[in-house]
Amino acid sequence: MGVDTWVQAGMAVVGAVGGIVAARSARRTKRQERRDDFTAVTGQMEKTIQRLESRMEDRELEAERQRDRIGQQDAAIGWLLSRVRSLTGYIRQRGMEPPAPDPVPLEAREYIRNLDA
Repeated sequence: MGVDTWVQAGMAVVGAVGGIVAARSARRTKRQERRDDFTAVTGQMEKTIQRLESRMEDRELEAERQRDRIGQQDAAIGWLLSRVRSLTGYIRQRGMEPPAPDPVPLEAREYIRNLDA
């Protein structure tokens, strides 16, 4: 074996060691991996929180619409009861007897009793 062979072998070893050192320095450290994991988890949490906030806003809007609708229905029922009472009074004033009312359903008794007050 000549000097050229030894030089080439030495250069190959130096190149291989240099490649290993370069690969080792390019590898991510544990700290970098943890930081990336934290960033990923934080991003997912932010998306989840935004989705939940959006759902909550939708539910609050729906609840507000339902409260408005219930208020309007309450006013309609009150007006209908008042109208029925005035018509019954008018019929009695004319000397006639109004038709017998249908029985009030159990579900409606509480609300009609509250409206009478």
